[in-house]
Amino acid sequence: MSRRTTVLRTQVIDGIRRPRRVLLMGLAMIIAAFVTFGTVLAARSTERTVTAHFAGTPAAVDYVVGHETGATRPDLDALRGLPEVAEAVARLAVTTPVAGDGRLLTVTADPGTGPLATVRVTAGRYPSGSAEIAVTSRTVERSRLDVGDTVRVEPVTTGPDAAPPVTLRVVGVVEAPEDDGAAAYTTDAAMLRLVDDWATRIDVRLAAGTDPETALTALQRATAGTTDAPAPSIATGAEIRQAELDAVSDNVDRLFALIGMFVAVTVVAAALVATSTFRIVFAQRMRQLALLRAVGADRGALLRALVTEGALTGLVAGVAGVALAYALGLLLPPLAGLAGVEVVAPGHPVGAAVAVVLGGMLLTVGAVLAPAVTAARVAPLEALRTAHTTAGRSGVPRLRAGLGGLLLAGAVAVAALVVTRLPGTEPQAYDARGPLLLVVLSGALGYGALVALGPVLVRPVLAAVGWPLRRLGPLGRLAVGGVGGAPRRAAAVSVVVALGVTLVAGVLVGNASLRHLLDRELAGTAPADLELHGSVGSGVPLPIGALDRVRAADELTRVVPFRAVRDVRVDEVRIEGLDTADVDLRALATWPDFHATTGSVAELGPGRVVLLTAVARAAGVGPGDTVTLTRGDRSVDLVVAGTLDNTPVNAGSLVHPGDLDRLGMPAEPTALLADVAGDRDRDRTAAVEALRAAGGPDAHLTVLADERDDLSGSLDAVVAVMLSLLGLTVVVAVVGVGTTTSLSVVERTRESGLLRAVGMAQGRLRLMMTVEAGLYGVIGAALGLLLALPYGSLAVRALGADAPVVLPVGQLLLVVAALSAATALAGLLPARRAARISPVTALAADG
Repeated sequence: MSRRTTVLRTQVIDGIRRPRRVLLMGLAMIIAAFVTFGTVLAARSTERTVTAHFAGTPAAVDYVVGHETGATRPDLDALRGLPEVAEAVARLAVTTPVAGDGRLLTVTADPGTGPLATVRVTAGRYPSGSAEIAVTSRTVERSRLDVGDTVRVEPVTTGPDAAPPVTLRVVGVVEAPEDDGAAAYTTDAAMLRLVDDWATRIDVRLAAGTDPETALTALQRATAGTTDAPAPSIATGAEIRQAELDAVSDNVDRLFALIGMFVAVTVVAAALVATSTFRIVFAQRMRQLALLRAVGADRGALLRALVTEGALTGLVAGVAGVALAYALGLLLPPLAGLAGVEVVAPGHPVGAAVAVVLGGMLLTVGAVLAPAVTAARVAPLEALRTAHTTAGRSGVPRLRAGLGGLLLAGAVAVAALVVTRLPGTEPQAYDARGPLLLVVLSGALGYGALVALGPVLVRPVLAAVGWPLRRLGPLGRLAVGGVGGAPRRAAAVSVVVALGVTLVAGVLVGNASLRHLLDRELAGTAPADLELHGSVGSGVPLPIGALDRVRAADELTRVVPFRAVRDVRVDEVRIEGLDTADVDLRALATWPDFHATTGSVAELGPGRVVLLTAVARAAGVGPGDTVTLTRGDRSVDLVVAGTLDNTPVNAGSLVHPGDLDRLGMPAEPTALLADVAGDRDRDRTAAVEALRAAGGPDAHLTVLADERDDLSGSLDAVVAVMLSLLGLTVVVAVVGVGTTTSLSVVERTRESGLLRAVGMAQGRLRLMMTVEAGLYGVIGAALGLLLALPYGSLAVRALGADAPVVLPVGQLLLVVAALSAATALAGLLPARRAARISPVTALAADG
């Protein structure tokens, strides 16, 4: 047998004899393979689920008439008269005001039953008469419309005369593809009472046994247009469904492309952990490797054996990770079914599974290569040294230090370039994509520099974060010394922790900053929970006694009445659709969130005005300038106090009540703002009902809190998804800490025995090693914050949205504390194992 084969067999047999070590070496790659293949399965399952449940065109539709140009009522009648057509239904939706209420109701035509229905009845029955509707479950909650109730709606007409309101009775509750809280369904025949002219699409189901080509000819003949009205477009149901599925796939693909970026970060972290693990394992086996060199193994054979060992580890880890993800994918549909959610199984993507396994093996080979090259250079005389002698080397080679310096210089240069491209206070035609990509590039270079220079940075960072521990006595000093005694090992695992902290902290800084900016925006669009106007237009006073009734309602608080008028010009500039209002901003709960683009909102008072930025720009004025507000034959000169990008209550200008009096505006308020006296959904519903009752049938109510919740909820959902995905990186980092601590137990067996021999109790030895593991998290957190804070701030400024940089100190400290605790717990089991080693056995071991 050749010497090369002997070396390889020796390494493989050694791995078989020590399965725990193989598991530790491949644990990070198992997680990477699990996350990667799990993402593939999730993408397939999501696409199949959305396709099965949210496609707009039912599977029974054979042809769609008017999908591009629209179809008319005569087309529908002609199609229903064809013998080739079994069923033809119109798809039409109309949004109509509720008479005397101020609410809007969207009524959609749907057959309700049969193969062409898109809704499902959950209570009552589906409408059959011309004066019946069914509502969605959210509409029942929001609009207080339930089975048996009636509602009067105003028909949508195109003629000069308004049609009288139509009374509709609710006969059922349906589950629909979309439910915005103001949705109703009825038959297309009933829709004739709500609209006198409509153009829509018509879904056609052919009679059994009908030839599709013959049917198409009949459809074209029946809907042939005239010179004044062209024929409606006709497409097959399969074509329409495919277009809908393509749109769904595009959305799913975009979502999982974003998720794929975070998965890639997790894979990078796993590769770093694997590299660190192989380096530690090879350092522990240095004497064995040196003995192989002493008996004649050359460096090439040793390198090939170590790389082969890494490849086998990656293969086993990839198969294990894929198998775990596949098992979870099979269990997901029945588990989701128990929760009442229908999820379609992802199928059996064999090709993707093979690709993930091979990719994991190649990634492991890449991770093992550098440690294997170093280990293969071992000299035969190294067999006379102990493992911990090699592991304790400090510093970095000159080549690595030079590379780290170049990466650091590149990161600083790219960051400086970003600063030069930042927009001013009023960015015009600013494209944030370029600067944001440069921020990512600079961050990648900075992290590369951290990886290269990590062993040099560990000791100064450890000196700072370990200072409190040294004050606690010998145990603290031993823990700090244990980490500092192996700076390469500490750096290898800490930079992975730093990666997770950098990304998580960066998201937290961005979230806090964007949320502050969102609060500014919402102060204008939603200054209070509810807004009530005397009518749909502006300038109409509130009903007599409405303000007193609102103030007396227990469901409402912080009531702020104001006047708004639309026929005011600013220096002869009048921007359509905007009001002049005297709302008292200081009386609003959102007052602290108002931020002037220029000047100061706080200076609004008698003789001063705050303008919408667009109005000020059109008038060519700014803070300190004098403008003339004109209403009819009256005018008043005011000094501009400041400008707002987003003024409340749809106002182009905000003035003091006395100045509005000088413009001849009546004293009666035309609108009011109010907040809900409670935080629950039912409190909001009760407040809405109280405000409607107080305002009367002619007042117009707007629930501003819904808009605020939608925007805040969207940001919360995005941040939650990002933090969940980035949390995978932290999980990999914690696994790395546990692996490193577990391997170091073997490496430091003699050291542990010596400490036990001189009198250290098992509990104190266990505590010392647990504290060491926690220090990896603290060091990584400190290094991560050094990167996250400047890059998070730079990314926020690069957005160009004039967002202030907000540092969520409490959240950042919580991240550091949680990560320190997690890494300490990761080292708990290895510490317990180290504490159980007999002093005699440990002292007899060959370090």
